[in-house]
Amino acid sequence: MAKKPKIQTPEWVLKGYNSEKEYLGKTGKKKPASGKVFKIKKCPKCKSSDVSVFLGIAEGKGKGEWQCKKCKWVGKTPFEEEVSEDEFLEYLESKEESE
Repeated sequence: MAKKPKIQTPEWVLKGYNSEKEYLGKTGKKKPASGKVFKIKKCPKCKSSDVSVFLGIAEGKGKGEWQCKKCKWVGKTPFEEEVSEDEFLEYLESKEESE
């Protein structure tokens, strides 16, 4: 029989707020979308979304690395922005217009 996960106390209760609405208002965070969440990878240096996987020629180099095509940043952890489906579609439309 599969184990049931334990119930976790919400973050707003642990921080001492009276409601989730108050917590979200004071911290400036957004409530997680109830629909599908999309992730947009961005360069941590210039915030450009023109980031791709970088493949190195030397042995052991380039495994799991990313490269920004705009500022030539190379690293393992690009910035990830989580957006809703509507925001993701707007992002794709604006990207198509710029090309």
